[in-house]
Amino acid sequence: MKNTNVRSFTLTAMFLAIMIILAVTPLGFIPIGPINATTMHIPVIIASIILGPKIGAGLGGIFGIISLARSTVVITPMSFVFSPFIANPLTGHGDWRAVIVAIIPRILIGVIPYFVFVGVQRLLKSKARPVSLFIAGLAGSMTNTILVMNLIFLFFKESYANVAQVAADAVYGVILGIIFGSGLVEAIVAGIATAAVCAVLLKLMKR
Repeated sequence: MKNTNVRSFTLTAMFLAIMIILAVTPLGFIPIGPINATTMHIPVIIASIILGPKIGAGLGGIFGIISLARSTVVITPMSFVFSPFIANPLTGHGDWRAVIVAIIPRILIGVIPYFVFVGVQRLLKSKARPVSLFIAGLAGSMTNTILVMNLIFLFFKESYANVAQVAADAVYGVILGIIFGSGLVEAIVAGIATAAVCAVLLKLMKR
């Protein structure tokens, strides 16, 4: 039990360190049009599967806080949807709902992959573990993209239309384009990385 706790603590610290490195380098947030693609969700997904949904949710929450802080310091046209301290261009003041956009989806990144992995494993049996890991990684990444973009639509539709310079009734089409464009690419990358890294870590955790 003691060795397991030490191992979990060590891995948690490692995942947190990776997230910090990604946050302070261009690798963590990659500008694509008015939004940023991200790789910071990958350590959270892996932690969810390896260490369980509680630690995964905790790391996901840290990811959300980092996203909020970064949007406050590194200002982009869309910073207002992730930080309540940045003024919405239409209202002239910050919006507390930005906290929901920044944090809630990121917490769920640390929860959903674990249950997807367990569920798919039960359906496909242990011999299909690489497939289960890939699907879990895919699900974790799409959780982030789908929830963030839909919350932006729910809370900031008019402001998003203003920043993206599109008609308000065309906003959801743009959002779907992002989800099935850069969001799907992110998800595939996350699925591959999750399958590769978790396969190794799960073997090490058994020893």
